[in-house]
Amino acid sequence: MAIDRAGLAEFLRTRRAALQPADVGLPPGSRRRTRGLRREEVAMLVGMSTDYYGRLEQQRGPQPSEQMLAAMARALHLSLDERDHLFRLGGHNAPGRRSVVDHVGPGMMRIVDRLADTPAMVVNSAGETLLQTAPGVALVGEETHFTGLRRSIAYRWFTDPATRQRFPADDHSHHARAHTARLRATVTREGPDSRAAEIADALLSESPDFAELWRRHDVAASLTDRRKRLLHPELGLIEVFCQTLLDPDGTQCLLVYTATPGSESHEKLAMLSAVTAP
Repeated sequence: MAIDRAGLAEFLRTRRAALQPADVGLPPGSRRRTRGLRREEVAMLVGMSTDYYGRLEQQRGPQPSEQMLAAMARALHLSLDERDHLFRLGGHNAPGRRSVVDHVGPGMMRIVDRLADTPAMVVNSAGETLLQTAPGVALVGEETHFTGLRRSIAYRWFTDPATRQRFPADDHSHHARAHTARLRATVTREGPDSRAAEIADALLSESPDFAELWRRHDVAASLTDRRKRLLHPELGLIEVFCQTLLDPDGTQCLLVYTATPGSESHEKLAMLSAVTAP
């Protein structure tokens, strides 16, 4: 499929013009002569150079990759249909609708943009982290760069010992049961062809611990605990409350981490911006 440079440039310009800084969590700035975001603001949100983005709007430059198009869709708060349109203009097939669980919708993006100073993350039904705020990365580490099965926190829990190091040893058993129960509930809800089922099948063949827990048929509701204890490499033990906002279609949820005001953990959360992310 060939890239439609003119169509891509026009679509990017119109979507950029439709957004104001407040819509994406940016300060209003000054001396704005026209409506919409500046090119450099979109480039910053996407994670690309201003020159690269500018060339796309000028019908120049290389064909953007699928990963870059996905990042632009998030930065511009595109709907699912708009995301698919962007991919086609960029010379790629639109992602299969199975991957709808990977697309963070405009409503969820608007909420996340207003949580810039709060540890928060968007996770899909397969336990894959799609988006994190900067404090969220500082609290639990960068979780959006994983690929393949390792994108799932449940898969990493049972196959990567480093994942468990972020939690006190006394809590490991509970987390293992909770991850297994949530995955089972998702497989039941989304079926044998779902991404969650693919993860479960892999774990059944790779992890005896997971297989043993899977046979218990625990369900997620019985193991959900809003209170969590995290081990930060610099700040030590942090006790947080995890508030969950479920997307209307049930494929994604927003996790927001808070602590009791005046507590030591509350002070540590305030210090996250001053420490290096784990």
